[in-house]
Amino acid sequence: MINKPLKIGFLASANGSSARAIVAAIEAGQLDAQARLLVSNNRSAAALAFAAEAGVPALCIPTQADPEAADARLAQEMAAHDVELIVLSGYLRQLGPKTLGRYVGRVLNIHPGPLPAFGGHGMYGRRVHEAVIEAGVAQSGVCIHLVDEEYDRGPVLARRGVPVAHGDTAETLEARVTALEPEFYVETLRRIAEGAIILA
Repeated sequence: MINKPLKIGFLASANGSSARAIVAAIEAGQLDAQARLLVSNNRSAAALAFAAEAGVPALCIPTQADPEAADARLAQEMAAHDVELIVLSGYLRQLGPKTLGRYVGRVLNIHPGPLPAFGGHGMYGRRVHEAVIEAGVAQSGVCIHLVDEEYDRGPVLARRGVPVAHGDTAETLEARVTALEPEFYVETLRRIAEGAIILA
């Protein structure tokens, strides 16, 4: 059972758009949560500068040189900052066993297409929208799911459909989906905080 307020840690590799929206919702009193820590694997990530400006503790934990050590440190830092729920906000690295083990059922990711059909290794960003357009499906969507050791395989907690319009390109579909993601993340976290979505 997740306690309230939600004690959230963020992982971001670049801008951290969803993290920004979630922090703004917390500050506005629209989400019963605390931003406890933001971690990036990229020293130049704009998300780190945002966190500093917003007063959210922030760290860079590079993952390429020693993934096992990075995994251990990430799990340790999240625990040290009393994080209960980890939110991925454009984090482009696979999580390791120590972090996943400590936070089993407590790591959320947002995916810009229907799962499981348009998920898996290498399916992120515009690649998802290109695959949706190529498949000729009538509806795409946004999925928020739990993270496990396989890309995009964890249970889906919430979905929001996005119709594929006649003449859509990967770029135009991406723009509409991306515009929905931050608000949908906030809405889903609010439902978790209110008990409408139950995490183990």
